[in-house]
Amino acid sequence: MVSLAARLLLLVAVAAAAARCAAMAATAHPKGLRVHLTHVDAHGNYSRLQLLQRAARRSHHRMSRLVARATGAVPPAVSTSKKAAASPGGVGDLQVPVHAGNGEFLMDLAIGTPALSYAAIVDTGSDLVWTQCKPCVECFKQSTPVFDPSKSSTYAAVPCSSDLCSDLPTSTCTSAASNKCGYTYTYGDSSSTQGVLATETFTLAESSSKLPGVAFGCGDTNEGDGFSQGAGLVGLGRGPLSLVSQLGLDKFSYCLTSLDDGAGKSPLLLGGSVADISESKATAPVQSTPLVKNPIQPSFYYVTLTGLTVGSTRITLPSSAFAIQDDGTGGVIVDSGTSITYLEVEGYRALKKAFVAQMSLPVADGSETGLDLCFRAPAKGVDEVKVPKLVFHFDGGADLDLPAENYMVLDSGSGALCLTVAASRGLSIIGNFQQQNFQFVYDVAGDTLSFAPVQCAKL
Repeated sequence: MVSLAARLLLLVAVAAAAARCAAMAATAHPKGLRVHLTHVDAHGNYSRLQLLQRAARRSHHRMSRLVARATGAVPPAVSTSKKAAASPGGVGDLQVPVHAGNGEFLMDLAIGTPALSYAAIVDTGSDLVWTQCKPCVECFKQSTPVFDPSKSSTYAAVPCSSDLCSDLPTSTCTSAASNKCGYTYTYGDSSSTQGVLATETFTLAESSSKLPGVAFGCGDTNEGDGFSQGAGLVGLGRGPLSLVSQLGLDKFSYCLTSLDDGAGKSPLLLGGSVADISESKATAPVQSTPLVKNPIQPSFYYVTLTGLTVGSTRITLPSSAFAIQDDGTGGVIVDSGTSITYLEVEGYRALKKAFVAQMSLPVADGSETGLDLCFRAPAKGVDEVKVPKLVFHFDGGADLDLPAENYMVLDSGSGALCLTVAASRGLSIIGNFQQQNFQFVYDVAGDTLSFAPVQCAKL
């Protein structure tokens, strides 16, 4: 029988341990965490046309990868050829191999003890956090040293019996003796990471906050050209292995600077009150719409698109046009890693028709930009050209009322004024061109997406 004194000592010990844990959590992120995102082309010294071409190409690749994941089909390859760009509705014969894992923004992290710094692609469309690890069986080139788990005192392989292992879409037990959880995480038809699931201490660069026990993929076999912008990937999706879920964040937000602000840092705000939109910094009222869950694709952040407005034309489509189907296809996701917005063919064709009817400029060949709908801008006075207003209408009455620079881009070299919206089949995506200089708040606890126009460089 345990004595009363022993029980009291046990209670005191438990309370002390809980207090220590609470103190550690408060030290790690008392009001939330702030990090900065850097655009993948920020230091490439590219021309505006090259920036457009690269962003369009990555967007086509990523869209095909996401559609393949949503539909469960091997995606057709993507082309930016003239034939594809000029095809009716913007969906052409797709010809170039797809490489998954493409992203638009990088965040600086450090992993292990002692900490090794690296840059990782940020992805709101997937969950797993991973980096390349020694000894590499097959690894792509990266600008920073490859992580060596044998040199870190805080590295621990996840056992096969762990709930973390069962959270993986595909896992294997490496051997009965080692009892390590092996994983294979596939992004598309040819891109994947494979290795051992482990836990480590991660350090976020700006805050120097140490996050112990983060589950991550220690990948020794990694394939796919799209990964080469960073040394791994940080998933911010809705699944249990994402950084958002592992940190138990109630919400997170980001504010993406414009394509023209190549060196600009885009803030990513994780948890607590730091993620909320400050009304003093927003230039219009905050809009909110419910986040919708798709049980077949639980990682994506879905919203309900109810209609579009182009200039004086309100485009109302059947609810089925952008709805999630019984087989998990369809629906509209908000994605930070895709530059261009993609709409189901029915919606895109209606939007394209409205733009052609209301623009006072002739249609031009925009194949060099990789975009579908372009107009011939005047040689002089292009700043005075008026373009129709574009508004996305969401469930709950939220309107994403976009400034012209968020959906029309000018290639000064060719004189093409192009719409950064294209067609897709199987999934619609609100891309990051449309999100520029808006703060987006993902309230994962309340299943709500909020947004408002904010000067991101000043946030």
